Amino acid sequence: MDGAQNFPLESATIYAEKVSDSTLITYTISDQNGDFQLKGFSQQNSVRINISYTGYAPYSELVTLTSRDVALGTLKLQTQSESLKTVTITGSRAPITIKKDTLEFNVASFKTKKGANVEDLLKELPGVEVDDEGNITVNGKSVNKVLVNGKAFFGDDPTIATRNLTKDIIEKIQVTDTKTKSEAFTGEKGDQENKTINITIDEEKNKGFFGRVAAGGGTDDRFEYAGIINYFDNDLRLSALGGGNNLNSPGFSFGELQKMYGGARSISVSDNGINFGGRNFGGGQGITNSRTGGANYADEFGKDSEISADYFYSAANSFNEERISRENILPDNRFFSEKRSESISNSDNHGVNTRFETKIDSTFLINIRPQFNYSIGESRLNNEEETRNVDQELTNTSRVDNSSKRDRISFENDLLVTKKYGTKGGYVRLSIRNNINETNVEDFNASTTQIFGEDPQTIIRDQFTDSEQGTTGYNIGIDWRIPLIEKKLFLGLEHSYENEDREDRQSVFDFNTTTQDYTDFNLQQSTDFNNRNERQRPEVSMNYNGEKLYARVGGGYVIRTLESEDALRDFTFSNDFNAFELSSYFGYTFNDKMRISTGYSINNNAPSVSQLSPFVDVSDPLNIQQGNPNLKPTNDHRVYFNFNNYDFQSRSGIFSYVSVNTSNDAVTARTTVDENFVRTTTFTNVDGVYNLYGNVNYNKTKKLDTIRSLRYRAGMNVNANRNVNFNNDTQYASRTITYRPNIGVDFIWKDLFEIKPSYSLSLSQNTFNIDLFEDRDYMRHEFTLRTTTTWPENLEWNNDIDFINNPDVAQGFQQNAVFWNSTLAYSFIKDKAIATLKVYDLLGQNTNARRSSTAAYIQDVQSTVLQQYFLLSFSYKFNTLGKKGESRDGGFFFD
Repeated sequence: MDGAQNFPLESATIYAEKVSDSTLITYTISDQNGDFQLKGFSQQNSVRINISYTGYAPYSELVTLTSRDVALGTLKLQTQSESLKTVTITGSRAPITIKKDTLEFNVASFKTKKGANVEDLLKELPGVEVDDEGNITVNGKSVNKVLVNGKAFFGDDPTIATRNLTKDIIEKIQVTDTKTKSEAFTGEKGDQENKTINITIDEEKNKGFFGRVAAGGGTDDRFEYAGIINYFDNDLRLSALGGGNNLNSPGFSFGELQKMYGGARSISVSDNGINFGGRNFGGGQGITNSRTGGANYADEFGKDSEISADYFYSAANSFNEERISRENILPDNRFFSEKRSESISNSDNHGVNTRFETKIDSTFLINIRPQFNYSIGESRLNNEEETRNVDQELTNTSRVDNSSKRDRISFENDLLVTKKYGTKGGYVRLSIRNNINETNVEDFNASTTQIFGEDPQTIIRDQFTDSEQGTTGYNIGIDWRIPLIEKKLFLGLEHSYENEDREDRQSVFDFNTTTQDYTDFNLQQSTDFNNRNERQRPEVSMNYNGEKLYARVGGGYVIRTLESEDALRDFTFSNDFNAFELSSYFGYTFNDKMRISTGYSINNNAPSVSQLSPFVDVSDPLNIQQGNPNLKPTNDHRVYFNFNNYDFQSRSGIFSYVSVNTSNDAVTARTTVDENFVRTTTFTNVDGVYNLYGNVNYNKTKKLDTIRSLRYRAGMNVNANRNVNFNNDTQYASRTITYRPNIGVDFIWKDLFEIKPSYSLSLSQNTFNIDLFEDRDYMRHEFTLRTTTTWPENLEWNNDIDFINNPDVAQGFQQNAVFWNSTLAYSFIKDKAIATLKVYDLLGQNTNARRSSTAAYIQDVQSTVLQQYFLLSFSYKFNTLGKKGESRDGGFFFD
């Protein structure tokens, strides 16, 4: 309470600390009535209670813990003559600072193990969770950006900062809602569903070198190497990194503990390469040998300008063998196909990103971000496929041998100009984006296709294809915010215009046996398209930005034209797509724990040019495709609701989310299959398509004492969708409902061990609205056990065990597998060095067999995976950081 006028003080900060060393035990803030409950676990006989509030003198009291519940009565704070700008917990080692939109942790107040990095530190902060892949949540919200001294650190991969900066150089950790530079400048609300972490380097340790190096080798010729070096000189920052391995990993984990393989199974692998932390590493599936390197530069010029730039190189060599077994379902028949393929690919990618920001004055901000990328690659694919009817008679076969070379160059530039006016929160923002890219492909294709039946035929092709694709586009947008109520209610006027021209030329040449060269031009398979996409969108919106309530509603009208011209066939088509769009959002914060949000939107999506073009694509004799120029645009209606009630002090609470999306005039493929099972596909519009998704997750953390704790978690995800399709001119609807319940419990004994068992079930039900198809159920079980032992002090042992059961996959595919990774790490030389022994797939059962189904087919897939290996590695970190404005002499000093 206020000591003079006796009114309650809302959002006062209260925390308890150990008397001996001021270590934080727990903290909370007061509600609108000034009431608070300070909950925690301690073996201390007494604790010191501290209270802080803007404009009031700090309050401190020594409290003896005589029982489980201690009532402190009414506490009155006295005003002080000099008011603080923020709510700050005072004291010799203030652990937490609470500002209006920022939560700040003083690093010195949180105990961690020796040699801890930022990720180890984050795990000790109240309300902060870090999973095994390095993904961070704060108070249940995802962290999508990590900054160092307010600047990006090697692009958008947060783990490069959290796993390679050590705690001993960090002064504080700040958590805010994610905002762009322009949103922060104008004081906009930003992204309330995502958080940004800013790591602030101690000013006394902001000059010098620091970094890490690592290397390892193992059985089956497995290897990895990596290194990162950083130089900080006040506002100047230089960093360089490099690495390589054949472990399907980007190579930034430095061989330490379970991070050594960086969650190898969680890395996304596709035809576009390995994606890790937003960066792509080469191309291909299966087993990848990757190489990476890069450099980063950031500096400030005066108080109002800053620049940063980074160069990144990535390369990969990939190998994959794949087997696909499919049962194809027709309204009155069914057939079976078997496909085996082998692919090898190589790629090299170069990327340069720069950012420049200058503040002309306190009301005028300019942001410029040019990006340049260049890539080259080559690949080889051998594919064999055969199809049999229900009596297992051979109906057609195909064999394809393909090799290709490609190169791509692209440039993109974003210019953002923001001008604030008045004192009520108004601004005008101009954005200009342009992009240029060009892709060239040389492709050699040899194929033999045999079609049996009453009219048998053999199609033999030996072709060379020279392809060129070029795109030039730009986007101009203007956004004007007009304040109606100062800094709360705003009218928004926006208009955007974009234009994109794309040239797509594909020249196909057949092999001439006389000239022994590819000289016969194939008009049927060649194209020379020029496509144009023009779109503009005016919009009006209303925004309310209150202390607890945030609401926005906006409506726009899309005016879009798609045009295409084929110079080879002298035909053109043009389609106009005009539609109304709506977006709305409502969010209300009841208190620091509970929040709801909901929204509704209408979006218009035009078909792609390939879906509209009447060109008949016969490049695959067994799968012929033709577009439909009469397609209508798809209108999507989406409504969602989100409810969170999470106490980040006790790390307990509930998260829930549900969304429904319905589509009118959805574009769907319409495929017919002839008597020889040759497919011909076009496209049409259908109604009645929807998708429903919902999840609810509950977490509860119970501290048994100051060193032991239990965490329970349970959740349920439900995904239901209805699709409308065609099968040989028969229209039908299929509905799939998937339930994914999961449970888990973590037992943590600090400085000794952690054990984390969990179980998840996936149950899918496929139903159809016609009797021609059978309803089906599919099930998948997964049990996971993760353990960490940290005793003795310098030894850490990690185990990650997954048991996977796929009872519904076809005979010949692996149904059960136990995937066990184990790592033993020993630290020495004052925790600067770590020797690590890793065993990947200890039991040799790693598999990626999987089953999927639609109304048209049931498919089983199994492909190449990384097999068992043992690997021994060594890593070392160094640090010469000194006081601001000075450096240590004599080169590297390993402290």
